[in-house]
Amino acid sequence: MCKEGGQVMYNPVHGMQPPAMYGMQQPPIMLEMQQPLLYGMQAPPNPVPGYEGIGGGFLPPPPIQPMPTPDSQPEHNWSIPALTKEEAQEAFCNFANSNCCYSSGPATDGVITNMEQFNTYRYRLETYTESRKTEWATKPYEGQPLNAFTQIAPNPWEIQVQVPAMFTDTTKDVEVPYTASVKPCDTCSAAGHRQCTKCHGSKAIECSMCNGAGKAAEEQVCVKCNGTGKVKCPDCSGQGTIVCETCKGKQKLLMYIKLIVEWKNNVDDFIVEQSSGLEKKHLDAVTGKKLLKDTKFMVYPLNGFPEHNLAQASESMVREHHSKFSQKSRIIQQQQSVELIPITKVTYRWQAKDYVYFVYGIESKVKAVDYPATCCCTII
Repeated sequence: MCKEGGQVMYNPVHGMQPPAMYGMQQPPIMLEMQQPLLYGMQAPPNPVPGYEGIGGGFLPPPPIQPMPTPDSQPEHNWSIPALTKEEAQEAFCNFANSNCCYSSGPATDGVITNMEQFNTYRYRLETYTESRKTEWATKPYEGQPLNAFTQIAPNPWEIQVQVPAMFTDTTKDVEVPYTASVKPCDTCSAAGHRQCTKCHGSKAIECSMCNGAGKAAEEQVCVKCNGTGKVKCPDCSGQGTIVCETCKGKQKLLMYIKLIVEWKNNVDDFIVEQSSGLEKKHLDAVTGKKLLKDTKFMVYPLNGFPEHNLAQASESMVREHHSKFSQKSRIIQQQQSVELIPITKVTYRWQAKDYVYFVYGIESKVKAVDYPATCCCTII
């Protein structure tokens, strides 16, 4: 505040300008009285320091976190027991019985002649991030005290927001402190109600029974509208106006900066190539034996893993996630895991011919190649 010629003037705080009134001169503002700041019909001209680029997308996070340093990792058992012939036969029988078009003959009578293991590894990296962006928002004004311009609004990344359960996608809206002010509702011109869109203010609509004719069959007077051809509008109960859906009848809107916080679990998988002939896409539907699970603020690439390609993938993915997600979001936590997915290629002989099927995943899922006994189902 300052005085000029005996008149109290508004003293902008750190470059902030008072909101302009619509069609009238700005009155003196007494901050200590916390009087509602009244905007005109237009949006405020970004008066809040630190929020000049509001609505411009996600905000850069605090300084990028450094890559973690190497840490020691415990010894692990990188093997998985081989599938027995009995287990392979049982999985094949279950597979045949679950398909109505497959005869059970090959599964029950076929003789297993060879079994080969092509176990593979799946590496998964999860990076849980938090992103923030801001935009102007409004809601009906309920008469609550206002504090816009009484203090400097905190930086978007300084606002404390409770982090949800880790690795779950969630979005939360938060009102930025010291940014709320009041403006008239521009939807209803601060009336609290507006013209009914169904009857257009006429309070009545065309009778649906007689289609506005006033008469029903055989020239009888329509009993629904008493021959008027009109009935009371059901949307406005014959008032011609309805409560404004924007301000809910309050006539004024609370205008504030809304902070939108988004938590997202960013997941990437890498499956080591194997030469069994089973396509990698089939492995997406199964799980493997969990060999390793490492959860930290930021993980370090795997050290000493026996599969060279997986170790390389871990190195590449960890660095890529750090570079990619540190620019526009804040890394909250990371998690890396390794699964050993069992794959067994089974060769069996049935009716003097050789056939192949695969048993894979700890669920013992089966993929049969050219199942030899199929039929067409007929429903009676």
